[in-house]
Amino acid sequence: MAEFATIARPYAKALFELANEKHQIESWLTGLKELAWSVEQARVASLIEDTRTNSKEKADFLLKLLTDEQVAGDKTFRNFVHVVADEKRLLVLPEIYVQYQDLVLSRNNTKKAVIYSAFEFASEGQKAKIVADLEQHFNTRLEAVFNVEPSLIAGIKVEVDDQVLDLSIQGKLQKLYTAMTN
Repeated sequence: MAEFATIARPYAKALFELANEKHQIESWLTGLKELAWSVEQARVASLIEDTRTNSKEKADFLLKLLTDEQVAGDKTFRNFVHVVADEKRLLVLPEIYVQYQDLVLSRNNTKKAVIYSAFEFASEGQKAKIVADLEQHFNTRLEAVFNVEPSLIAGIKVEVDDQVLDLSIQGKLQKLYTAMTN
């Protein structure tokens, strides 16, 4: 959602800057990931939306769900969660996580890649080879996520930022159809 992205951006940037100062970028990324996942669970989301529970109780509840004691015990991270709760933005935590993760990746000169294939790859070696080839193609380090998309028929389709590299049979058939109808 575009509006969640707009709301999440300043929170993610502020948290990233604080994490960078405290040398906690990776641990806070893990904590934020856990919180984002928790907020997406139906029971937790209903608690967050419950108007009878105040923001401090909601924030404390979420912090108790963290498995990483170091993050849960970090005063700055706890304060961040309380601020987000006070501003009634807890449901935006998944988008804050995504944007924080993007900041971490850009700091490491890495981009996210989503690789769709018609079938599951047989080995991690195949995945590593594809990622290495794509890193050369896009001229950057990639953090890849693989998804199976049977409608591709064969081949792969890659999304990196706003770039799409479609090497699938479905993509080739679509190009052929377009060429024949235009």
